[in-house]
Amino acid sequence: MRIRYSTRALADLEDILAFLHSRHSQAAAAIMATIEDRIALLAAFPLLAPEADEPGVRELSLVRYPYKIYYEILEDEIRVLHIGHTRRRPWRRSS
Repeated sequence: MRIRYSTRALADLEDILAFLHSRHSQAAAAIMATIEDRIALLAAFPLLAPEADEPGVRELSLVRYPYKIYYEILEDEIRVLHIGHTRRRPWRRSS
């Protein structure tokens, strides 16, 4: 399956990278690589993560880092909706 990022998810990645570079520049590359690797894994295993509270959305937690990846499975692609820190309010789709 193909992976596609929402505008929100791309902005999330930019924000995460900026934050990590400002505080933990040495760890930034490792954390970003982990996020990207987990998302790439979804192409082969789209049902890897459990369903979130939001209907049709799945929530993939990173094991070593405090981030969650929210995504949906469409006919021929995985759409990454949001990438957020676990200490922040859980993501909800805008109405």
